[in-house]
Amino acid sequence: MITIGRRQVLISGIFLWVFAVAGTTLVALTEFGTRESIIENERQVLLRNLHALLPSDKLDNDIVTDTLELPSSPLLGTDNVSIVYRARLGGEPVAAIFNSIAPNGYSGKIHLLVGINRNGSLAGVRVIKHAETPGLGDAVEIRKSPWIKSFDGKSLTNPGPSGWQVKRDGGDFDQFTGATITPRAVVAAVRNTLLYYQQNADMIFN
Repeated sequence: MITIGRRQVLISGIFLWVFAVAGTTLVALTEFGTRESIIENERQVLLRNLHALLPSDKLDNDIVTDTLELPSSPLLGTDNVSIVYRARLGGEPVAAIFNSIAPNGYSGKIHLLVGINRNGSLAGVRVIKHAETPGLGDAVEIRKSPWIKSFDGKSLTNPGPSGWQVKRDGGDFDQFTGATITPRAVVAAVRNTLLYYQQNADMIFN
């Protein structure tokens, strides 16, 4: 015979099992039902970031899917494969947008999107992830400061090699008051991405 105490333990165990199964099923159903909308939301955020560098009227391909995996590279600041997004118009290459990393920001890695036109000039740069100090290093964000737009139209020859530094180091780019390390890291990362493009443009669009 099952004693009253053992019966209560058994009933409690059954209730816990039922609740666990029900909870797990509910979580699984919720994830299944929202997975497609989450993927689509992520796609739209990515598309907005890409089009911030390259307006939609400059291309006619699906830039989100016209991609190429790039191996890790010191010039891109990457330890793993990264994605380059390729823009085309009428089947002809227009620009490439790289996921680059400035590894030596003041508070760690600064993740960038770097758009480079087919002719090697910059379509634009945006910071998409960082941990820089609010009120100082976070001025690399477009919503905090227009500083990042100072890269627009620049290339490896405009300015020349000595110009690809912050002004404190003798270059052409402004630094932030009280925060030189952050812009210094971004300037170096953007120039390195231009160098990578110069060395690999044919492979990227092949």
